[in-house]
Amino acid sequence: MPKMVFIERDGTQKEVEAPLGLSVLEIAHRNSVDIEGACEGSLACSTCHVIVDGAWFAKLAKPTEDEEDMLDLAFDLQETSRLGCQLIMTDALDGLVVKLPSGSRNAGG
Repeated sequence: MPKMVFIERDGTQKEVEAPLGLSVLEIAHRNSVDIEGACEGSLACSTCHVIVDGAWFAKLAKPTEDEEDMLDLAFDLQETSRLGCQLIMTDALDGLVVKLPSGSRNAGG
């Protein structure tokens, strides 16, 4: 089973099982990681914003224009920011590391 690591707001690292085909948002919810996901993955908010570890960012598919539009609304936006609902677990992402931003902003969700 692939794994991934969430770095919580307080810096705590939480390694969890990351079933193939699930989104980072779904994996977070299954493991009680504090990511809201107000729109339930429908690309209508930015509350599942995560900051992808730089070593992993280049391995991800490019964000869609819709995802980029929602990221523009995200709190604490970084160069490696993505929406957790759009990151789908694959074998290539086994070991993925994402950090939770310092907060979230629910605009339109």
